Amino acid sequence: MLIDNVDIIIEGGHGGAGKVSFGKAKKSGPDGGDGGKGGDLYFESVNDLRLLNQFLTKKHVRAEDGYPGDRLNKTGKNGNDLTIYIPTGTQVIEKQTGWVINDFVNPSIKKLMCKGGLGGHGNAFFKNSRNTTPLKAQGGLPGDKYEVTLDLKIVVDYGLIGLPNSGKSSLLNELTGANAKVGNFPFTTLEPNIGVVSKTKKIIADIPGLIDGASKGKGLGTKFLKHIEKVRVLIHCISSESEDFDKDYKIVRNELKNYGKQLDKKPELILITKSDLLSSKTKFKNSLNISIYDPESIDKLLSLLN
Repeated sequence: MLIDNVDIIIEGGHGGAGKVSFGKAKKSGPDGGDGGKGGDLYFESVNDLRLLNQFLTKKHVRAEDGYPGDRLNKTGKNGNDLTIYIPTGTQVIEKQTGWVINDFVNPSIKKLMCKGGLGGHGNAFFKNSRNTTPLKAQGGLPGDKYEVTLDLKIVVDYGLIGLPNSGKSSLLNELTGANAKVGNFPFTTLEPNIGVVSKTKKIIADIPGLIDGASKGKGLGTKFLKHIEKVRVLIHCISSESEDFDKDYKIVRNELKNYGKQLDKKPELILITKSDLLSSKTKFKNSLNISIYDPESIDKLLSLLN
Protein backbone atom coordinates (compact mmCIF):
# COMPACT_ATOMS: atom_id res chain seq x y z
CA MET A 1 0.00 0.00 0.00
CA LEU A 2 1.35 3.42 -0.97
CA ILE A 3 0.01 6.70 0.37
CA ASP A 4 1.03 9.58 -1.89
CA ASN A 5 -1.12 12.44 -0.59
CA VAL A 6 -2.07 13.20 3.00
CA ASP A 7 -3.14 16.17 5.14
CA ILE A 8 -1.48 16.60 8.55
CA ILE A 9 -0.84 19.25 11.22
CA ILE A 10 2.78 20.02 12.12
CA GLU A 11 3.79 22.00 15.18
CA GLY A 12 6.84 23.13 17.08
CA GLY A 13 6.99 22.46 20.80
CA HIS A 14 5.42 24.88 23.27
CA GLY A 15 7.83 26.93 25.37
CA GLY A 16 8.03 26.05 29.06
CA ALA A 17 6.51 28.35 31.67
CA GLY A 18 8.61 30.58 33.91
CA LYS A 19 8.72 29.89 37.63
CA VAL A 20 7.54 32.06 40.53
CA SER A 21 9.85 31.36 43.45
CA PHE A 22 11.36 33.23 46.43
CA GLY A 23 13.64 30.73 48.03
CA LYS A 24 12.83 30.25 51.70
CA ALA A 25 11.08 33.61 52.15
CA LYS A 26 10.09 36.60 50.10
CA LYS A 27 12.89 38.66 51.66
CA SER A 28 15.34 36.25 50.07
CA GLY A 29 14.39 37.71 46.72
CA PRO A 30 12.84 36.19 43.60
CA ASP A 31 14.71 33.24 42.14
CA GLY A 32 12.24 31.76 39.63
CA GLY A 33 13.97 30.60 36.47
CA ASP A 34 12.89 30.87 32.83
CA GLY A 35 11.15 28.08 30.94
CA GLY A 36 12.98 26.11 28.27
CA LYS A 37 12.42 26.59 24.54
CA GLY A 38 10.10 24.21 22.70
CA GLY A 39 11.68 21.79 20.27
CA ASP A 40 11.92 22.56 16.54
CA LEU A 41 10.31 20.29 13.94
CA TYR A 42 12.23 19.28 10.81
CA PHE A 43 11.44 17.30 7.68
CA GLU A 44 14.18 15.20 6.08
CA SER A 45 13.88 13.37 2.76
CA VAL A 46 15.01 9.77 2.33
CA ASN A 47 14.56 7.15 -0.40
CA ASP A 48 11.62 5.30 1.10
CA LEU A 49 8.41 5.65 -0.90
CA ARG A 50 6.17 4.33 1.87
CA LEU A 51 6.98 6.88 4.55
CA LEU A 52 3.74 8.83 4.09
CA ASN A 53 1.95 5.70 5.34
CA GLN A 54 2.97 6.70 8.87
CA PHE A 55 0.33 9.44 8.71
CA LEU A 56 -2.59 7.06 8.19
CA THR A 57 -3.21 7.15 11.95
CA LYS A 58 -0.90 10.00 13.04
CA LYS A 59 -2.44 13.22 11.72
CA HIS A 60 -0.78 15.65 14.17
CA VAL A 61 2.96 15.71 14.82
CA ARG A 62 4.57 18.02 17.37
CA ALA A 63 8.04 18.48 18.76
CA GLU A 64 8.59 18.18 22.50
CA ASP A 65 7.52 21.05 24.75
CA GLY A 66 10.06 23.01 26.75
CA TYR A 67 10.27 22.27 30.46
CA PRO A 68 9.22 24.83 33.11
CA GLY A 69 11.75 26.93 34.99
CA ASP A 70 12.71 26.06 38.55
CA ARG A 71 13.78 27.74 41.75
CA LEU A 72 17.31 29.01 42.28
CA ASN A 73 17.18 30.67 38.84
CA LYS A 74 17.32 27.33 37.05
CA THR A 75 16.22 27.50 33.41
CA GLY A 76 14.01 24.67 32.24
CA LYS A 77 15.38 22.14 29.79
CA ASN A 78 14.71 22.79 26.11
CA GLY A 79 12.32 20.41 24.38
CA ASN A 80 13.90 17.89 22.03
CA ASP A 81 13.81 18.66 18.33
CA LEU A 82 11.79 16.28 16.16
CA THR A 83 12.84 15.10 12.70
CA ILE A 84 10.14 13.56 10.53
CA TYR A 85 11.39 11.46 7.61
CA ILE A 86 9.43 11.81 4.37
CA PRO A 87 9.93 10.31 0.89
CA THR A 88 12.19 12.01 -1.61
CA GLY A 89 9.95 13.78 -4.11
CA THR A 90 7.47 15.12 -1.53
CA GLN A 91 6.06 18.62 -1.81
CA VAL A 92 4.92 20.31 1.39
CA ILE A 93 1.92 22.52 0.60
CA GLU A 94 0.24 24.93 3.03
CA LYS A 95 -3.34 23.74 2.97
CA GLN A 96 -5.01 27.11 3.49
CA THR A 97 -3.18 28.97 0.72
CA GLY A 98 -2.06 26.19 -1.60
CA TRP A 99 1.51 27.53 -1.55
CA VAL A 100 4.36 25.08 -1.85
CA ILE A 101 6.37 25.65 1.34
CA ASN A 102 9.15 23.21 0.51
CA ASP A 103 9.94 20.74 -2.24
CA PHE A 104 12.12 17.79 -1.27
CA VAL A 105 13.32 16.92 -4.76
CA ASN A 106 16.50 15.12 -3.65
CA PRO A 107 17.38 12.74 -0.81
CA SER A 108 19.05 13.93 2.41
CA ILE A 109 17.42 17.38 2.36
CA LYS A 110 16.67 18.54 5.90
CA LYS A 111 14.61 21.66 6.46
CA LEU A 112 13.22 23.45 9.49
CA MET A 113 9.43 23.45 9.23
CA CYS A 114 8.25 24.72 12.62
CA LYS A 115 10.22 26.66 15.23
CA GLY A 116 9.57 25.85 18.85
CA GLY A 117 8.11 28.53 21.11
CA LEU A 118 10.30 30.50 23.49
CA GLY A 119 10.14 29.78 27.18
CA GLY A 120 8.52 32.27 29.53
CA HIS A 121 10.50 34.40 31.98
CA GLY A 122 10.50 33.49 35.66
CA ASN A 123 9.81 36.10 38.30
CA ALA A 124 13.53 36.76 38.83
CA PHE A 125 13.52 38.45 35.41
CA PHE A 126 10.96 41.02 36.56
CA LYS A 127 12.81 42.18 39.67
CA ASN A 128 13.71 45.88 39.68
CA SER A 129 14.19 48.73 42.13
CA ARG A 130 10.48 49.46 42.24
CA ASN A 131 9.31 45.84 42.38
CA THR A 132 11.66 43.74 44.48
CA THR A 133 9.21 40.89 44.95
CA PRO A 134 7.45 40.28 41.62
CA LEU A 135 4.73 37.70 41.85
CA LYS A 136 4.35 37.05 38.15
CA ALA A 137 6.01 34.80 35.61
CA GLN A 138 5.32 34.27 31.92
CA GLY A 139 3.82 31.26 30.32
CA GLY A 140 5.77 29.87 27.38
CA LEU A 141 4.92 30.76 23.80
CA PRO A 142 3.40 28.27 21.34
CA GLY A 143 5.52 26.92 18.52
CA ASP A 144 4.80 27.47 14.84
CA LYS A 145 1.82 25.46 13.65
CA TYR A 146 0.71 24.67 10.11
CA GLU A 147 -1.84 22.47 8.40
CA VAL A 148 -0.09 21.04 5.37
CA THR A 149 -0.61 18.62 2.52
CA LEU A 150 2.23 16.21 1.78
CA ASP A 151 2.11 15.32 -1.91
CA LEU A 152 4.49 12.68 -3.24
CA LYS A 153 5.54 13.68 -6.76
CA ILE A 154 7.47 10.50 -7.51
CA VAL A 155 7.68 9.46 -11.14
CA VAL A 156 7.43 5.67 -11.46
CA ASP A 157 9.47 4.09 -14.25
CA TYR A 158 6.95 1.36 -15.09
CA GLY A 159 3.28 0.97 -14.17
CA LEU A 160 1.52 -2.39 -14.38
CA ILE A 161 -2.02 -1.75 -15.62
CA GLY A 162 -4.89 -3.98 -16.69
CA LEU A 163 -8.25 -5.35 -15.68
CA PRO A 164 -8.66 -6.95 -12.23
CA ASN A 165 -7.09 -10.41 -11.91
CA SER A 166 -4.70 -9.87 -14.79
CA GLY A 167 -1.69 -11.04 -12.75
CA LYS A 168 -0.13 -7.66 -12.02
CA SER A 169 0.56 -8.18 -8.30
CA SER A 170 2.12 -11.61 -8.84
CA LEU A 171 4.30 -10.18 -11.61
CA LEU A 172 5.42 -7.27 -9.41
CA ASN A 173 6.41 -9.71 -6.67
CA GLU A 174 8.42 -11.79 -9.13
CA LEU A 175 10.20 -8.84 -10.73
CA THR A 176 11.06 -6.92 -7.56
CA GLY A 177 10.63 -9.17 -4.55
CA ALA A 178 7.79 -6.97 -3.34
CA ASN A 179 5.14 -8.47 -1.10
CA ALA A 180 1.95 -7.37 -2.82
CA LYS A 181 -1.26 -9.12 -1.79
CA VAL A 182 -2.40 -11.61 -4.40
CA GLY A 183 -5.93 -12.99 -4.77
CA ASN A 184 -8.29 -14.24 -7.44
CA PHE A 185 -10.99 -11.63 -6.96
CA PRO A 186 -11.48 -8.02 -8.10
CA PHE A 187 -9.74 -5.16 -6.32
CA THR A 188 -7.30 -7.21 -4.26
CA THR A 189 -5.11 -4.17 -4.74
CA LEU A 190 -6.77 -1.00 -3.45
CA GLU A 191 -3.64 1.18 -3.47
CA PRO A 192 -0.53 1.03 -5.66
CA ASN A 193 2.10 -1.46 -4.59
CA ILE A 194 5.67 -0.43 -5.25
CA GLY A 195 8.77 -2.48 -5.97
CA VAL A 196 12.32 -1.76 -7.11
CA VAL A 197 14.25 -3.98 -9.54
CA SER A 198 17.42 -4.83 -7.62
CA LYS A 199 19.88 -4.65 -10.54
CA THR A 200 18.61 -1.57 -12.36
CA LYS A 201 16.91 0.26 -9.45
CA LYS A 202 13.93 0.89 -11.70
CA ILE A 203 10.69 1.56 -9.83
CA ILE A 204 7.64 -0.51 -10.77
CA ALA A 205 4.12 0.16 -9.51
CA ASP A 206 1.20 -2.25 -9.55
CA ILE A 207 -1.68 0.09 -10.37
CA PRO A 208 -5.05 -1.17 -9.05
CA GLY A 209 -7.26 -2.92 -11.59
CA LEU A 210 -9.26 -0.75 -13.97
CA ILE A 211 -12.76 -1.61 -15.14
CA ASP A 212 -15.19 -0.36 -17.75
CA GLY A 213 -16.36 3.08 -16.54
CA ALA A 214 -13.32 3.74 -14.38
CA SER A 215 -12.79 7.20 -15.91
CA LYS A 216 -16.23 8.17 -14.56
CA GLY A 217 -15.40 6.95 -11.07
CA LYS A 218 -16.74 3.41 -11.24
CA GLY A 219 -14.84 0.97 -9.02
CA LEU A 220 -12.69 3.74 -7.49
CA GLY A 221 -11.52 4.30 -11.05
CA THR A 222 -10.57 7.98 -10.95
CA LYS A 223 -8.49 7.31 -7.85
CA PHE A 224 -6.77 4.44 -9.67
CA LEU A 225 -6.21 6.45 -12.85
CA LYS A 226 -4.66 9.34 -10.92
CA HIS A 227 -1.66 7.16 -10.07
CA ILE A 228 -0.94 6.52 -13.75
CA GLU A 229 -0.12 10.21 -14.22
CA LYS A 230 3.19 9.51 -12.44
CA VAL A 231 4.20 6.56 -14.64
CA ARG A 232 6.72 6.87 -17.49
CA VAL A 233 5.95 3.59 -19.33
CA LEU A 234 2.81 1.44 -19.10
CA ILE A 235 3.04 -2.34 -18.91
CA HIS A 236 -0.41 -3.49 -20.02
CA CYS A 237 -1.24 -6.92 -18.59
CA ILE A 238 -3.88 -9.09 -20.20
CA SER A 239 -4.62 -12.45 -18.63
CA SER A 240 -4.29 -15.53 -20.81
CA GLU A 241 -7.58 -16.61 -19.19
CA SER A 242 -9.37 -13.83 -21.07
CA GLU A 243 -12.10 -14.89 -23.44
CA ASP A 244 -11.49 -11.84 -25.65
CA PHE A 245 -8.00 -10.29 -25.61
CA ASP A 246 -9.00 -7.45 -27.92
CA LYS A 247 -12.02 -6.48 -25.82
CA ASP A 248 -10.06 -6.48 -22.58
CA TYR A 249 -7.32 -4.40 -24.14
CA LYS A 250 -9.75 -1.81 -25.51
CA ILE A 251 -11.58 -1.44 -22.17
CA VAL A 252 -8.44 -0.25 -20.45
CA ARG A 253 -7.25 1.86 -23.39
CA ASN A 254 -10.63 3.61 -23.62
CA GLU A 255 -10.54 4.48 -19.92
CA LEU A 256 -7.06 5.95 -20.28
CA LYS A 257 -8.25 8.09 -23.19
CA ASN A 258 -11.48 9.18 -21.49
CA TYR A 259 -9.65 10.20 -18.33
CA GLY A 260 -7.49 12.59 -20.33
CA LYS A 261 -4.16 14.09 -19.25
CA GLN A 262 -2.45 12.23 -22.11
CA LEU A 263 -2.48 8.89 -20.30
CA ASP A 264 -3.21 7.09 -23.55
CA LYS A 265 -0.13 8.69 -25.14
CA LYS A 266 2.37 7.08 -22.77
CA PRO A 267 4.68 4.36 -24.15
CA GLU A 268 3.19 0.90 -23.66
CA LEU A 269 4.43 -2.67 -23.44
CA ILE A 270 1.77 -5.40 -23.75
CA LEU A 271 2.05 -8.64 -21.79
CA ILE A 272 -0.07 -11.78 -21.98
CA THR A 273 0.26 -12.96 -18.39
CA LYS A 274 -0.18 -16.44 -16.92
CA SER A 275 1.11 -17.82 -20.22
CA ASP A 276 1.62 -21.21 -18.58
CA LEU A 277 -2.18 -21.57 -18.89
CA LEU A 278 -2.16 -21.01 -22.66
CA SER A 279 -3.01 -24.06 -24.73
CA SER A 280 -0.87 -22.69 -27.56
CA LYS A 281 1.69 -19.96 -28.21
CA THR A 282 -1.11 -17.47 -28.81
CA LYS A 283 0.06 -13.88 -29.15
CA PHE A 284 -1.80 -10.60 -29.19
CA LYS A 285 -0.51 -7.85 -31.48
CA ASN A 286 3.01 -6.92 -30.34
CA SER A 287 2.73 -8.63 -26.99
CA LEU A 288 5.09 -10.73 -24.91
CA ASN A 289 3.89 -13.96 -23.36
CA ILE A 290 5.01 -14.22 -19.75
CA SER A 291 4.55 -16.43 -16.70
CA ILE A 292 5.92 -16.11 -13.19
CA TYR A 293 6.65 -19.84 -13.46
CA ASP A 294 8.81 -19.36 -16.56
CA PRO A 295 12.19 -17.85 -15.57
CA GLU A 296 13.15 -17.37 -19.20
CA SER A 297 10.18 -15.11 -19.87
CA ILE A 298 10.85 -13.14 -16.67
CA ASP A 299 14.49 -12.64 -17.70
CA LYS A 300 13.38 -11.48 -21.13
CA LEU A 301 11.04 -8.92 -19.58
CA LEU A 302 13.70 -7.68 -17.18
CA SER A 303 16.08 -7.15 -20.10
CA LEU A 304 13.49 -4.81 -21.62
CA LEU A 305 13.10 -2.82 -18.40
CA ASN A 306 16.45 -1.11 -18.53
